[in-house]
Amino acid sequence: MHSIIVDLDIPADDWLYYYRGSVRSVSAICRTGKRVQFPASILKKFVTRSGVRGVFQINFDENNKFQSVVKLA
Repeated sequence: MHSIIVDLDIPADDWLYYYRGSVRSVSAICRTGKRVQFPASILKKFVTRSGVRGVFQINFDENNKFQSVVKLA
């Protein structure tokens, strides 16, 4: 299994674009410096009134298919 770690700080106002469906994916730079893109829907369970904030580990299988996401901090 492969994983990436990303630091996210998506304010609630920006998250509304994902919520409404006008934006479907999140683009971020992982800790290795590589730009990654993943479906916003994988973060739904981490949304608070202030948006999505924290350090997340995103896990993929050997075919780079999403498996799970864990909030580390």
